[in-house]
Amino acid sequence: MAKKAMDDLLKRRMSATQQASELEATDEAYAKLFQKAPPAVNAQICNLPLDKLTPFYTADIGFRPYTPSQLQALAGQLVEDGLMVRIIVRPIPGEERYEILAGHNRTAAARLAGWSEIPAEVVEADDARAVVIATSTNLIHRHDLSIIVRGKAYKALLDAKNRNGQRNAAEGTFGDSRQRYNARALVAEFFGVTEYEIRKAVKLTYLIPELVSILETAPKQLNLACADMIADYDPESQQAFIEMCRNESYPLNKAAMKYIASKCPPPSAKRQDMYEAWREARARAEKRLTAPPKKISFDRKQFAPYLDGHSDKEIEALFLEFLRERVR
Repeated sequence: MAKKAMDDLLKRRMSATQQASELEATDEAYAKLFQKAPPAVNAQICNLPLDKLTPFYTADIGFRPYTPSQLQALAGQLVEDGLMVRIIVRPIPGEERYEILAGHNRTAAARLAGWSEIPAEVVEADDARAVVIATSTNLIHRHDLSIIVRGKAYKALLDAKNRNGQRNAAEGTFGDSRQRYNARALVAEFFGVTEYEIRKAVKLTYLIPELVSILETAPKQLNLACADMIADYDPESQQAFIEMCRNESYPLNKAAMKYIASKCPPPSAKRQDMYEAWREARARAEKRLTAPPKKISFDRKQFAPYLDGHSDKEIEALFLEFLRERVR
């Protein structure tokens, strides 16, 4: 067999393996989260016009596209090798369009490469199955996701699980105790993270966009500990923290946040009161820095040859006498 034909065969086999792996991973995620096998779906493989595709809109999964340079590189790869793994879509009811479940970056790269169509796997999937496909492919294959993006993906999965559980309970088909297993524990187990990590990431999704931007682009202005405390406030109250984070002379820190929270407890507080608490926190911090130490200590062993036999009060008197002599 000629080398080119062999290379093409290997690429086809690799593509089929990767495609099967992607779908298998989403099935495993669904089975783990919902404690049951995913519903049987009829899949159709075809080429779809790019102008018939719509980004995933069923839930906010925090998807962030590749950077322009990454998309350009992927477009070059498509031109060179073709598409290794088909995108996954589902039909939009009542329209001749399709919602992308997996493959947003592949679709964008195909446009850059000048393609008019893209190989796709069309599946019939309800909202729960669609969310699982969209989130699990993103969480499994991309390791550069920020904590906010991961939080939104986890939240979408947990919301889908909760909605499904409520529906089953209403229908009287909730099942045995395994189906009552904590949703967060199920997600944590499948993706190899802790429940604490999921809880932390999901909580940060309640930050307003301006604070998310600061957290992701300027972590020195807003660290995770402070962001976690700010997320306890409602969106209107969070607006006050934007100015605090951008103040370079006094970066927001955990001590200041604790003081603000003690004076202006979440979830809601007036901006004026929060600014006043912040100013008070700054003044307290500056006072601590300039205040003389309350107690002076030293290593007694170093002075043992000279001070043995003297009590602490005698040593203090000797030291004060020495200082007085020095300043005369």
